[in-house]
Amino acid sequence: MAEASSNLARFDGVRYGHRNRDASELIDMYTRSRTEGFGDEVQRRIIIGTYVLSSGYYDAYYRKAAQVRRLLRRDFEAAFASCDLIAGPVCPTTAFKVGDKADPLQMYLMDIFTISANLAGLPGMSLPVGLGADSGLPVGLQLMGPAFSEETMLGAAHCLEQALSALPEPAC
Repeated sequence: MAEASSNLARFDGVRYGHRNRDASELIDMYTRSRTEGFGDEVQRRIIIGTYVLSSGYYDAYYRKAAQVRRLLRRDFEAAFASCDLIAGPVCPTTAFKVGDKADPLQMYLMDIFTISANLAGLPGMSLPVGLGADSGLPVGLQLMGPAFSEETMLGAAHCLEQALSALPEPAC
C-alpha cells in the first residue's frame, strides 16, 4: 500500500489521470479529480500507504516490510530452483457479487494469495478456470514465475485455456 500510495501520487489531474473540469481553484481541482478518479477501496489503500510512509512510522512498518520482502524473494528463488511456475488460487473464495464484500478487511483478505508476487517483484497472472459449484461464479487460478518468465507463463496459460475449452460443458 505504501508503494501504491507513492506511485498513485502522480495521478493528480494535472499531469496524469482524471481531471475535474469544474473546479475553481487548484486545491479544489486536486481534491475533486482524485475523489472522482479513484474508488473508495483505492482511496483507502492510498491513505494507509501514506500513513505507513509518514516520518514516525517509516521504520516501524516500511523498513520491516522491506526485510520481509527480501526473505520472501529468497524463498521464491529456492522454490523456482525446482519448478518453472507456481499455480495456486487467486483468492480464498470464488468470485462474489458486486457489493457483497463491503467490509475493507474482507477485501484485503481477498488479496492474500496474490500479494506475494507483488511483494517479491515476480510476474504473476490470474485466469478464470471454471465456475464454483455452489455459487456459479468464476474461480480464478494464479500463475507465478521467476523474473522474466512471462513467455513461459503465457504459454502455460494458453495451454490451460485450450485444455479447459475442450472439456464438455457441465449440466446445470
